Amino acid sequence: MSTIRLVPTHQEEPPALHERAMDNLRYIRETMERASAFTGVPGWGQVAIGITALIASAVSYGRAFPVWFGIWSSAALVSLLIAGWSMDRKSQKIGVPLFHGPGRKVIFSLSPPIIAGALLTAVFYQSGLTSYIPGVWLLLYGTGVVTGGMFSVRVVPIMGMCFMVLGGLALFGPEVISSLCLAAGFGGLHIVFGVIIARRYGG
Repeated sequence: MSTIRLVPTHQEEPPALHERAMDNLRYIRETMERASAFTGVPGWGQVAIGITALIASAVSYGRAFPVWFGIWSSAALVSLLIAGWSMDRKSQKIGVPLFHGPGRKVIFSLSPPIIAGALLTAVFYQSGLTSYIPGVWLLLYGTGVVTGGMFSVRVVPIMGMCFMVLGGLALFGPEVISSLCLAAGFGGLHIVFGVIIARRYGG
């Protein structure tokens, strides 16, 4: 009586085929990372925002809170316009819709901490705790940048963590350094990381 031999249907892939598959996967992953690397505000836009913040810091230094708050609020409005314009230009340049895909994720991740910061600013003002406002701004903005940066290039979450560190220093350090932390964050960090993003990721 003849015996039946089972022929294995699975054969080990040749090494060359495996290497080509890994190369293809690596290429696809890098392409997807580049496609999803939405930097939020483009590098030079961040530099412009940083310069705006440094001007606001210099003009508002030593002023009474209502004047100080008015100057920083005006700077925030100017920065918002710069951010919106530069984000729109960047999204058109790379062919990624601003309110779809990574761009939408960045915007919606950043928005809740900003709204929370605005509400807490009103609470602290009414309670007379105005010295905490710079730290809260830095901390919540940094939180939004970290969460939004998860859908962006790697340098963005790092920038957010730096903002959070400065926010902690402003909250728990001597009151005199809160304005310096504000200038170092919204001014210095935006300029430094803006230049990095502009050089590494195309404007």
